[in-house]
Amino acid sequence: MSAQEGAPEPVAAAVARYAPPGPGEGLPSVLPAVLTALGVGTPHDIPVPAWSLEPTRRVVVVLVDGLGARQLERVSGHAPFLHTLDSPVTDFRCGFPSTTATSLTSLGTGRRAGDHGIIGWQTGLRDGERLFNHLGWRDGPDPLTHQPLRTMLQEAGRRDVNATTVSRGMFESSGFTRAAQRGGAFIPAEEPQERTAGVLHALSRAGRRGRALVYAYWDEVDKAGHVHGPGSLEWGEAVEGVDSFVAGLAEQAPEGTTIVVTADHGMIGAPLERRRDVAYEQTLGAGVRLLAGEPRAPQAWCEPGAVDDVVATWREELGEEAVVLTREEVIDAGWFGPVREGYERRIGEVVVAMLGESTMLDSRLLRPSILRLRGHHGSITDAETAIPLLVHQG
Repeated sequence: MSAQEGAPEPVAAAVARYAPPGPGEGLPSVLPAVLTALGVGTPHDIPVPAWSLEPTRRVVVVLVDGLGARQLERVSGHAPFLHTLDSPVTDFRCGFPSTTATSLTSLGTGRRAGDHGIIGWQTGLRDGERLFNHLGWRDGPDPLTHQPLRTMLQEAGRRDVNATTVSRGMFESSGFTRAAQRGGAFIPAEEPQERTAGVLHALSRAGRRGRALVYAYWDEVDKAGHVHGPGSLEWGEAVEGVDSFVAGLAEQAPEGTTIVVTADHGMIGAPLERRRDVAYEQTLGAGVRLLAGEPRAPQAWCEPGAVDDVVATWREELGEEAVVLTREEVIDAGWFGPVREGYERRIGEVVVAMLGESTMLDSRLLRPSILRLRGHHGSITDAETAIPLLVHQG
């Protein structure tokens, strides 16, 4: 029986509208595929990747924050080197919500959102008692308790692979890094040339078995897309920067090095006139205790007994602008993959996937800089969930 047969109408409709990456697919499969190519294998509880890389002894994984596959397809002139690279799969995706906190944890752990439990940019701690930003991790829970599973970088180290992260220094000891991507060495690098030098240095430090894995994080494309909009001049310049970075690595890395380029999500332009704000729209705000998630994928915790009313109101008010589901419906639809016991309380009582160019937020809870953003992501659309998987075999 398919997931749709016998399911309540909202669940069946949600299954028909969006299918997340399955076991061994999408962003969670990247580092397991890398460890397999390095010849060291993965833990038994990590799904076998549905795709593969050629055997190698050195791999660099470049994660370009915000570089969606659909946006990259439209800017070949800004990314001449990236457009020469092949992909081992025809369609590659991040999960839901299509946002950095969730996606980088999926990359880091090799698991889907429901398994690792970091579900969204913002969440309601203790079932909605307090708004918590996963990326900022301010006054948050112990990272190793909140996400206790070993990361793929830790697994690499256990298998005598020299694992190194090259990223901005501010991320080295952050709560989010310790939760999602702990393990291995860390080389702080701010400027592109510093990142190149850091990657090359890490590749030279192969472990006892002569194998190296370098994870390089690039955030400029996401910043430009948020502030100026995806497809803007500034965004194009940021894409040119990462294209030059990857081309330089391909030229300078030791012979036989494999470079994998991927992303955590895509992005859409979201005009302010398509914003819905529960702070100003009394009908939308009625019964809502806390609005978390992201503007393209809000999650609401409700006043006692108000869930059904909130769902009914939002479905009527948002109409074709959104898919509105209860916590139970979105779990049954499989949008997060299987949800680990106890993690369901980390999911809002009402979960929304905004469609078109629409967003929904509570302006009382967000900084002015967030309210001014032109680019957003988080939802289930093709522009937000399709990501590149590009491979250079040195």
